[in-house]
Amino acid sequence: MKPKDTEDDYLDNHFIKRSNWLRAAVLGANDGILSTACLAIGVAAASDLRTPIVLATLAGLTAGALSMAAGEYVSVSSQTDVEKADIKREAKEIEEMPEIEMHRLAKIYEKRGLKKETALIVARELSEVDPLAAHIRDELGINEITKANPMEAAFTSGAAFTVGGLVPLIVTIFFPLKGVEYSLYGFALFFLIILGAWAAEAGGSSWTKAILRISFWGTVAMGLTAAVGYLFGVNIN
Repeated sequence: MKPKDTEDDYLDNHFIKRSNWLRAAVLGANDGILSTACLAIGVAAASDLRTPIVLATLAGLTAGALSMAAGEYVSVSSQTDVEKADIKREAKEIEEMPEIEMHRLAKIYEKRGLKKETALIVARELSEVDPLAAHIRDELGINEITKANPMEAAFTSGAAFTVGGLVPLIVTIFFPLKGVEYSLYGFALFFLIILGAWAAEAGGSSWTKAILRISFWGTVAMGLTAAVGYLFGVNIN
């Protein structure tokens, strides 16, 4: 006989639980592939030498990974600060006017479809157990699944960017210099498609939409960067 699923098992089956790390991973890897490839393509279009192309790609990879990690940490930390401030304010309001806050909670449940009497009973019973937890979840919309984690987001983004950025770096080091910008485009697009498919699968969305979206915008970005290199025609010697 199959054992009854626990609450954690139930949540594990839902894609929303992956939203925090999935967003950071996809954003980091996508940016790592695309921005580093664009930089490499732009320099390759303007130079006949391998050294400046490799150095520019390596510099872009390093700076991008650190910038992505720092940016995610600062951004998510700001979100966490807002959450903490709201929780602190809510705790003070519950302490100073518990009855009013309990009726506010009842109004939320009533708007969600419960009858007025039922909503009041639910709000009262939850307030007797843990009023702050009820208000954090139902009034502020903060829960363990969507709660921000600055370190997780920073590490995931930085690591994903590094992995993504290694693709164009390897191409610039080992592939023939002649036409290297086309090799960069081909490999970058190939891995962007794989990333799009993986993100769609992990997030439970359409493969087709994800692949078309990432392929189109990736091509536009790399094409425009190559055009800049060719138009300016800077010969780096």
